[in-house]
Amino acid sequence: MLIHPQINPVALQLGPLAVHWYGLTYLAAFGLFFLLASKRLRHEPYARLTHWNMRDVEDILFAGVLGVVLGGRIGYCLFYQPAYYLSHPLEIAYVWQGGMSFHGGLLGVMAAMVWFAKTRQRPFFQVMDFVAPCVPTGLAAGRVGNFINGELWGRQADAELPWGMVFRGAGDFPRHPSQIYQFLLEGLLLF
Repeated sequence: MLIHPQINPVALQLGPLAVHWYGLTYLAAFGLFFLLASKRLRHEPYARLTHWNMRDVEDILFAGVLGVVLGGRIGYCLFYQPAYYLSHPLEIAYVWQGGMSFHGGLLGVMAAMVWFAKTRQRPFFQVMDFVAPCVPTGLAAGRVGNFINGELWGRQADAELPWGMVFRGAGDFPRHPSQIYQFLLEGLLLF
């Protein structure tokens, strides 16, 4: 049985600016997307056959970033604390207080991809075919952030499970480190 290391969520403090590990994982996800999509332009016939270019990559990344951040934040506010945020709507913009939702981010990205497809007059599934191989590394980066934050742990595990982990706030019994499972399976394996 292991104990979660309870890593400080702030990676770097620059005066009043706190740089959080989770923010760095988002930055890594967006950077990896850009690198992989750029590589697709150079090395894959599909990109040439469908006339993708660097401007498309830059614009779809920008749309995706907006979709993830806006959708993730709005989703968190509406899915998890709707009464509070509907009575304090300005606090939806207080992203520095934390709170993102994978489900909201997914919906935001899907809306961004629909918008991109319409404005570029491309079939939606062609856009998704180009984007899909570039996404798993970003999901993996996000799961690293979840592990560092000690959140989204899994179900209770047998006490004999060697990698079962006790997380702060999850009781005194070991749990499956589902963030690591997802990092390996939805992130690296799909990549």
